[in-house]
Amino acid sequence: MASGRFRYGAWRDGPDPLAPPYDVRAAVDEVGERVLAGDSLRDVLRDLVRRGPQDGRGLDALRDRARRLRREALRRGNLDGAVTRAQQLLDQALAAERDELTRRDDDAARFSEAVLDNLPRSTSRAVEELSDYQWASSEAQQLYQQILDGLRREVVEQRFAGMKQALQQGDLEGVSEMVSDLNDLLAKHARGEDTSDAFQQFMAKHGQFFPENPSNVEELIDSLARQAAAAERLMRSLSPQQQEELSRLMDQALGDGPLRGQLGELTDNLRALRPNLNWGRGERMRGPQDLGYGDAAAALGEIGELDELLDQLGQEHPGATLDDVDVEMVERQLGRGAADDVRRLRELERELSRQGWVTRDSEGLTLSPKALRRLGRTALAQVFDDLSGRKQGQHDLRDAGAAGDLIGSSRRWEFGDEQPLDVVRTIGNAVRRQAAGGGVGVLPVRLEPDDFEVAETERRASAVVALCVDLSYSMYADGRWGPMKQTALALSHLVATQFPQDSLQIIGFGKYANALSQGQLAAIDPTAEKGTNLQHALKLAGRHLRRHPGAEPVVLVVTDGEPTAHLEPDGEAMFWWPPLPETIRATIGEVDHLTRFGATLNFFMLGEDDGLQRFVAAVAERNGGRVFSPDADELGRYVVDDYVRARRGRR
Repeated sequence: MASGRFRYGAWRDGPDPLAPPYDVRAAVDEVGERVLAGDSLRDVLRDLVRRGPQDGRGLDALRDRARRLRREALRRGNLDGAVTRAQQLLDQALAAERDELTRRDDDAARFSEAVLDNLPRSTSRAVEELSDYQWASSEAQQLYQQILDGLRREVVEQRFAGMKQALQQGDLEGVSEMVSDLNDLLAKHARGEDTSDAFQQFMAKHGQFFPENPSNVEELIDSLARQAAAAERLMRSLSPQQQEELSRLMDQALGDGPLRGQLGELTDNLRALRPNLNWGRGERMRGPQDLGYGDAAAALGEIGELDELLDQLGQEHPGATLDDVDVEMVERQLGRGAADDVRRLRELERELSRQGWVTRDSEGLTLSPKALRRLGRTALAQVFDDLSGRKQGQHDLRDAGAAGDLIGSSRRWEFGDEQPLDVVRTIGNAVRRQAAGGGVGVLPVRLEPDDFEVAETERRASAVVALCVDLSYSMYADGRWGPMKQTALALSHLVATQFPQDSLQIIGFGKYANALSQGQLAAIDPTAEKGTNLQHALKLAGRHLRRHPGAEPVVLVVTDGEPTAHLEPDGEAMFWWPPLPETIRATIGEVDHLTRFGATLNFFMLGEDDGLQRFVAAVAERNGGRVFSPDADELGRYVVDDYVRARRGRR
């Protein structure tokens, strides 16, 4: 720095802090493109945050890092290090004691040697039997005491980070008093009592033992419960023999005072307050070194926290949101850059909601009506791009007013008229009125209500439209699912924006048929359920048409297979392939009902199924409708074009 020279490089610690915020419209368009291509809406919205928009880092990248850290933690070392270290210290203590005894020539020395020779092979039992042994070697006695003091220190420090100084000073009574007060506090909290004052008093008295400085009881419980769960997982991760060894060693280390029972009570309290933590599952850890009790528990605590983080980042449970992700945990395990990524994804999700592009239901995010309108507009624009290649432009009602095409005549304006003004005749009326009144000049022309005339138009009849779309699995398997969605959304948007006097109902049919809203259509996923119940779809179409008796009936059917299901008298669907005669008769019966009502059925036949071709040919001859055989990518153009022609009476 003294030279005044600086080095510059690419920003590497998280997202670029100077980058512009996410373009939510671009994110919505990205979702729309995939939905129109046939992808599941919920899968696409989930991928938006899993992958991250604009090729940014999403939840999947963070999960990969968390998995890698978990694998590394599992290779950190062996969990039985506490028992192994106790065994090593015991061997050293016994060796030092034997050396001292060999230099003594008395009966007491020989008796001590006999005691050492008859010690149990179990480390914990040997330590227990040596509790009253009179050591001849001060070095051996110190090594033996290290077994107890070291394990006691690791056990207590693992549970309470601030206990080091108290343990160094041998203040077990202070530790015991703190744990007793802590159990009383947790018991009050478990009973539902207000513990705000009790917590403040507890922290004022024992706050030095908690350097993490929790701000309330819940934060204190979270911290303690994670440590306790890690200790429990350590015991579960050992073999039964190792568990017994470590448990007996811990009992020896904690002594006969109240601390041992108080720690057990604390574990029970924390387990009851945080039952959702992973208390029981063990882990198989391998590594080049033996981990002491504290290090082993810390490693398992880290693995447990990574497991919890992986679950949060997975967003798999119903109703999951990015608010479920603990950003502080992300920063603790993955670093500040990863935490910034989560915050930015949260910001994107909130911005999508704030601007009205998505809404949340019990199953997660879904597109809002605003986004569905944009999706429909996109689908319609793609269809009209195809139509424009055939010299057919958009048919926009705004060019001629709400009533229809101009017919060349006009009439006096009346209150409530929506037809366009005839400007030439209106001005002419005003000029003639002023001249008849004796005015010398005609400028400026002043208009009065009686001067106005409106251009008469050919009134367009409203239409009632039923679009029946096949939702059978073959539509998805053969790549027709996306074009089907695009077609239905485009037609829905066209009717809503340019033919608002029409009434459209989209009917999806598989084994059963159902009326679908735009949102339901966008979110619907293919199923493996078999059946093409056109009879049920036409029955629903007939109900829709009869609700609008004065409108021109339009029925459009998009399918790739012949009818294979029909409704029985009890309302249950009967499926069979090849089609049963009963299925064909029931479907033809609905065709005849629609024909008598005056509706013409136009079929858009996808694929080259022989049975479907025979069926639709027979229906067309019976009903008078037409049959189209478009490629899947031309389906939207055919359906929209046919609807517009029907609206203009040019079938």
